[in-house]
Amino acid sequence: MKKQLLIVDGYNMIGAWQETHQLFQNNDLEQARDLLLKKLSDYAGFEGLEIICVFDAQFVPGVTSKFHVHNVLVIFTKEDETADSYIEKLAGKCNNVLTTVYVATSDLAEQWVIFSQGAMRIPARELEERVNLRKQDLTRHATSMTTQKPRTSWADAQLDELKKLMFEIE
Repeated sequence: MKKQLLIVDGYNMIGAWQETHQLFQNNDLEQARDLLLKKLSDYAGFEGLEIICVFDAQFVPGVTSKFHVHNVLVIFTKEDETADSYIEKLAGKCNNVLTTVYVATSDLAEQWVIFSQGAMRIPARELEERVNLRKQDLTRHATSMTTQKPRTSWADAQLDELKKLMFEIE
């Protein structure tokens, strides 16, 4: 089975997702990034995906910064490099016979470049819906598991009956 790689345009998601949009509007980017990465990390674990989330550091002096937050590889681009250009290069490099690449962005220009490289795209709102639906499914599943009664042990009469049947079979 092919490996699934999801490359996420971080600030594009933050600006589009309902839960992070207000933080973005209030210029609380650190909290918005933390919330996005937490949700992506959970989703990566639930879906068994590799996720790379790319953020612009276009106007910040320095080199590319990479680190892991739980199940997500986080990349801040180097100075004078946009997240879009980094994602386009990465998608082209990673999309091959062993890996299916998906790029989460609502940037139309980026989507065209991604398509031309054979990668798939997921709009920001669609990814948000997928993440939220998976979370709801798991919450429902966890609730049903905790409300079910555990299996009780066999009664002595049942064990005796099973022993009789076993001897009849032999």
